[in-house]
Amino acid sequence: MKSGLSFLVAARQCEIEVLEQLGRSVELVGAIGSLVHALQRERGLSNGWLGSGGQRFAQELDGQTAQSDEQEGHLRNALAHLIESPHGAPGARLCNRVAWALAGLDALPALRRSIRAQGLSAERATSAYVKLIGALLGVVFEAADEASDPALSRPLVALFNLMQGKEFAGQERACGALAFASGVNDLARQQHWLHLIDSQEQCFRIVAEFASPALLQLWKASLDEAPTAELERLRRIACAALPGATLDGEQSAVWFEVCSQRINAMRRTEVELMRELLTLSQDRLVQARHELQTQHALLARLPGAPAHTPEDFFDRAPLMPTAIGGARSYGVQLQRSILDLVQEQAQRIQAVNDELQTARASLNERKLVERAKGLLMAHRRLSEEDAHKMLRQTAMNQNRRLVDVAESVLAMSEFLPTNEAR
Repeated sequence: MKSGLSFLVAARQCEIEVLEQLGRSVELVGAIGSLVHALQRERGLSNGWLGSGGQRFAQELDGQTAQSDEQEGHLRNALAHLIESPHGAPGARLCNRVAWALAGLDALPALRRSIRAQGLSAERATSAYVKLIGALLGVVFEAADEASDPALSRPLVALFNLMQGKEFAGQERACGALAFASGVNDLARQQHWLHLIDSQEQCFRIVAEFASPALLQLWKASLDEAPTAELERLRRIACAALPGATLDGEQSAVWFEVCSQRINAMRRTEVELMRELLTLSQDRLVQARHELQTQHALLARLPGAPAHTPEDFFDRAPLMPTAIGGARSYGVQLQRSILDLVQEQAQRIQAVNDELQTARASLNERKLVERAKGLLMAHRRLSEEDAHKMLRQTAMNQNRRLVDVAESVLAMSEFLPTNEAR
């Protein structure tokens, strides 16, 4: 008959398998971060190229495309390692996200050819890059959502929001590059620009909540190095100008460089957070394997019929051995060790669950808001940006949290008008 310790050993082995899979997911996230960073810069340069009618950024775009291709190769190798692992494939949801992202990467060469031929507008090119990068960030989101260890789930939540905030910063760079390169801004672009600034701040607030103190210090120091004053000056020029006012095209290169310095500062923090995650992942794996060895050692010492009484289980007060080294002393002490392990593991699992609830609450709130936005977009024929504004304005007017408003919208989904009814 199997003892309780045998099941503790089995539980620890399952935990190790999960940690090993999570470690591979963390490596995958690192490869995604590098590719996303390259694609963000490629998107900005593409907007400058299209906005200037092919007069600016041609050489830079060629070089950046090559860098993006190199990072894509690293990511595909990481994906092959993930799917071919002897420990099994990752979860179904993560695999679905990866499949969607790969479909976007497969379509990337055709997008680049259209950009080079100036066969599509800068807005359409930006939209395509946003969707591709969004699909890649979706893989990071799923990795954070599937994390089952709070030591990793909290920094993963911080990393996802840092990458998402950095993506909004990249979209702002592309938006500004188009405005300055084309020499004109309009009201819709100005409103979108302000939305991107606000979205960055929302993401960075969550980063501050979930990141470690050491990482927050690095984050602040990195951003202090960025030319914030120049960034704000150019923002004011573009966003405060009357719609249709002429912008200085020569400022496009200045804007791109200023934004790039800021995004590169974010990237340094992102890389450090990924290193922190890899270290935590390796440390947790070493710890779990050590605990498994301890449990195996106890299992090997366990007698066929260990001497214990009901009080050994129900009463945790120490028992004095009848004789040092005697048979009953050995049996009781060993059973005490097993009960200690059971109690320790139960307490640790409870603590893990409490921490995970905190980490996943942020991700679940994001899911609810995204679902509510999708519902408003479908039923009210709104853009994603307008749907988000409607939710935020309602939350402000009613003095409620954004996620509470999103839940109310979802609860009323059956009563929203359909497109056919309109």
